[in-house]
Order: sequence, then C-alpha cells, then structure tokens
Amino acid sequence: MKVVLRCGDKKGCVIERFVGLEHVTSTIAISLKAAIDRLFSRYGLSIARLRGQGYDGASNMQGEFKGLKALILKENPCAFYIHCFAHQLQLALVGVAKKHVQVANFFCVVASVVNVVRASPKRSDILQEKQIAHISQALQNGEVASGRGLNQSTTLKRHGDTRWGSHYGTLLSLLTLFSSTIEVLEIIVDDASNSEQRYEATNLLDNMQSYSFVFCLHLMRIILGVSNELSKALQRKDQDIADAIGLVKVCKQRLQEMRENDWDSFIGQVSSFCEKHNIDVPNMDDIYIP
Repeated sequence: MKVVLRCGDKKGCVIERFVGLEHVTSTIAISLKAAIDRLFSRYGLSIARLRGQGYDGASNMQGEFKGLKALILKENPCAFYIHCFAHQLQLALVGVAKKHVQVANFFCVVASVVNVVRASPKRSDILQEKQIAHISQALQNGEVASGRGLNQSTTLKRHGDTRWGSHYGTLLSLLTLFSSTIEVLEIIVDDASNSEQRYEATNLLDNMQSYSFVFCLHLMRIILGVSNELSKALQRKDQDIADAIGLVKVCKQRLQEMRENDWDSFIGQVSSFCEKHNIDVPNMDDIYIP
C-alpha cells in the first residue's frame, strides 16, 4: 500500500510527501487500517489529528459501513473523505459506456483490432510500413502538412481499463491509421496460419468497414476529447473545488451544444470519412443516433 501524507507548514503552504510502501497481508479494509495504524505509530503520528483522507473508488476503500474510509471516520469524524474528481469522471464514463450496448460493442471491437494488429512485431512492422507509405503519398498530393511533431503516429495505442482517458489516445491513433489497419487485417486474412486467425481478422474487417463502427469512432472521439480536457484540468495541482465545478458545467454545456446544434456537420464528417475509405453510407433517414 502506497502512503502519501499532505500537511501545511508554518507559512501556510501545502506540503505533500510520499512516505513509503506498507506491506499488507490482504486488501480488506481491516488489514489496511492496521497497516496505517502501524505506520502512524512508527512515525509518532495520531489518527485524531487527521483532517482528510482520499483513495480510489474501490468498495474496500470507500465502503459506507466497512470501508477504510468508514473505519477511520469512526475513530475520527473530522477526517473527511475526498474522492478524486478525475477518478469519478473515469468511473462515470465507464458506467455510461457499458450501459449502451452499441458503444460497449464498439470498444470491444477496438480492443480486438489493437490486439490482433499488435499481436507480433511482424504485424507492427507491416503497419508502420503501410502508414509511412500513406503519409508519403499524402505529402506528395498535398493532403497533409509536414512539420516537426506532425505525422508521427505509426502504431496503435493500447488502452487501459482503469484509465478511461487512455481510450481517447487509442481512438486518435485508430483514426490516423485507419487505412493502414485495414490493409494489415487484409494481409492477415490472406496469410493467416490457421482458420481461427483468418475468421477473427475477417470479422474485424467487416466491423471496421461498417457505417455504425465509423459513426461510433467519430462520436466517441469527440466525447472523450471533451472529457479528456476536463480530466486533465481536474488533475492540476492548483485546482480547487469551485473551479472544478465550473469546469464540469462547461463540459456539460459543450456536450449539450453538440447534441442540439452540431449533428448535421458531424454526420457530414462521418459520411466524408466513409466515402474516402469506400464504406457504404446508408440513407440518412435510416441512421440511428444514440
């Protein structure tokens, strides 16, 4: 268990120090509380002087009755519990995404695409070669600009389930490498060593080259882009609760404006992407908007 202490010095400045790692025999709240008691005793500290505590959202940490938070509050009611705003945002995004079947299926497909294309160094090298060729062609045609820091993405980024913001980076890389990823999957279909790999690559190709996948890809890129900015702002060291509440309101306003005013331009953007990659665009009246 990692332990960090935060306090104020005589000048009123906040000081935060990493105390160290405490060995725990289990992660149940009672064991964690015992480890904290041992640490406080070792350094001559007192739970009674504690004025705050903060952990992640796991039930053994913030459980209302038997969590570590509750055990400390029972001993010291002044040790108010604060849940990281950025982590709350991550949990909200995960919860909403998993409740929407189409979005949940979309992220499953994205995860499978990344795992298959990055399954071996050979496939990663092919992806890189294909992307370099696409960039060279686009530069010759004047479709993209050259410059320092531009056109650097040549690999698909993996996401982490505990950090929902990392999905944003995955979607950005997939958008950039869309054509190259399709070509790698086509190579796998032709050269796969067994029928299972061939079937999996064929299935992923069908999913990626569907309008619904491209629709979700662009939609979630925009939504996670907005929430990613909020997440970064919430993690700033100089952030206070009043500013945080204001940032949440701004984020909600941006999403509401997108819902009410930006659909025509969004649909046009998705349709243009589909036409560029030879993906069939359905009749606009038949398009399902989640």
